[in-house]
Amino acid sequence: MDDLKILFQDIAKTIDAGNAADANQFDEQTYLRYNPDIALAVQQGKFFSGYQHYLEFGRREGRVFEAPTAARQNQFLFVETTDKPAEQTIPEVHLEVVMMSTHGLFLNGWSADANNPIERVHIRGPGWSFWIGSELLARVRRHDVEEALKSGVPHPYGFWSFIASERQIPSGPCIVNVVFAGETRSQHTVTPIANNDEDLRNIVLGYLHGSHHFGNPHVGAIATIERGLGRQIVDFNKGVSASIVSRAHVERFHVSGRTPKASIVVCLYGKPEFLFVQAALFHRCQGMQDYEFIYVSNSPDIIDRLLAEARIASRIYGIDQTCVLLAGNAGFGAANNVAVRYARSSRILILNPDVFPHDPLWAVRHTELVEHAADAQTKLFGAPLYYDDGSLMHGGMYFDIDRPLLTRAGSITSKRLVRVEHYGKGAPADDAVFTRPRPVAAVTGAFISVDRGWFERLGGFTEDYVFGHYEDADLCLKSTEQGVSPWLQDIRLWHLEGKGSSRLPVHEGGSLVNRWLFSHTWADRIEANYTLGPVNVRAVLDEYAALNAHPNAHASRPGRRRRHDQPVSEAAQ
Repeated sequence: MDDLKILFQDIAKTIDAGNAADANQFDEQTYLRYNPDIALAVQQGKFFSGYQHYLEFGRREGRVFEAPTAARQNQFLFVETTDKPAEQTIPEVHLEVVMMSTHGLFLNGWSADANNPIERVHIRGPGWSFWIGSELLARVRRHDVEEALKSGVPHPYGFWSFIASERQIPSGPCIVNVVFAGETRSQHTVTPIANNDEDLRNIVLGYLHGSHHFGNPHVGAIATIERGLGRQIVDFNKGVSASIVSRAHVERFHVSGRTPKASIVVCLYGKPEFLFVQAALFHRCQGMQDYEFIYVSNSPDIIDRLLAEARIASRIYGIDQTCVLLAGNAGFGAANNVAVRYARSSRILILNPDVFPHDPLWAVRHTELVEHAADAQTKLFGAPLYYDDGSLMHGGMYFDIDRPLLTRAGSITSKRLVRVEHYGKGAPADDAVFTRPRPVAAVTGAFISVDRGWFERLGGFTEDYVFGHYEDADLCLKSTEQGVSPWLQDIRLWHLEGKGSSRLPVHEGGSLVNRWLFSHTWADRIEANYTLGPVNVRAVLDEYAALNAHPNAHASRPGRRRRHDQPVSEAAQ
């Protein structure tokens, strides 16, 4: 912070009195809100702050830098309001950003419409038009507008929307009609800011994460996208991801000349150094000669270092490695799916970059388990994972349902959101109750061992999820529906949870979309087929042991189908 302060002091010495006035008026939050492309650049570390960008570029570009007032028009959009009869009162409307890419359109702004809320928005451009109804128009709280209007009314003055288009959207000026009750409308002629699809996706997700709401911000954000915007974002992201993986570049560093028995797939984002660390630690395991590594990178800025370290690691440790390089962030699901295509074995291990072997016999034990254990127990399984302090991080996963309350328009409603949790998180390392082999509802994507044919039959990871979160539980649920329950097998690994990748605000926006999507897709089936919350694991294990000792004990009792993760005695009642 001291270095940053000195930087701004040096800059201030070079500006004249008029520019010093800008500094006194400058509003950082407003600048980033009105200029989401700059907000993204600040998140990525290209600028220390919006103010730095304004001093270097924004002033001469005419970018907005002041907090809004009730009377001020947007400074970078030409606004034309249609004439209306004197008796009709049109709420004040300010479009702050209209941004367009090849296949998407994003807009935001605010309106003093507490007494006559916006009903819909119509946007018309050269050869195209979009109608945005209430299901696609998110309303958000704007503290700055409340202050500017001196309003004591608890109303979401802000609005935003996003449209994904399968067809290419021609660029050029467009007309935006904001329509109120009685067909009164505020008309604006706008030249959208041009951007590419990937950056527009990130801007939309960053805006979603940064938006304000009355009550619980997490629940409020999800509620704004559940009626239609969520699907728009998901569809747009799938198109972005598909475009990225279609241009994958592959480099192989094979030194052994052997055909591997298993392929370890690792998805990297932002931190290339874990490739070398994993090579150094895994090569010490007996039996690693039967394994290959496939690294897929969602960060184009780490490509050169990644290739250099892969080349060196292969020579030093003798491990076959393949690098699948992507020109953008395709997300966890799409990146792993494309990496699996380059695997040379029939067994796939999905591994986080911050996961390491717990003992030197790890590879041998994994190979023996796959080759000799029952097929139903090894077709898809996870393993106990441990924190660096020795405590348990993961002993399988279970589902629960949250029912948070949403405050909106003077009423309170309950929402339904699925939560995925880890068994035994933080438990002592020697507590075998969480680590003994058993079927579980799901296992974490930090480590999944899966038969390649089964993985492909399931369609791989569902690519609807944005960046990462919930793909692992989704894959396990798909497997269970197809008749194969996930298992936990006691081949232990270390996991430095959260250390293997960089996480930015835009990724938090993706997590909001993913929780909505996972809940929308699976909540009904989870409530119908799973015991919610942490099951009494000791009781489950004792009864599985008893059932295995007397396999015909329950054969004469037809009973109902057991809910997954439900104690056997309860299911047999």
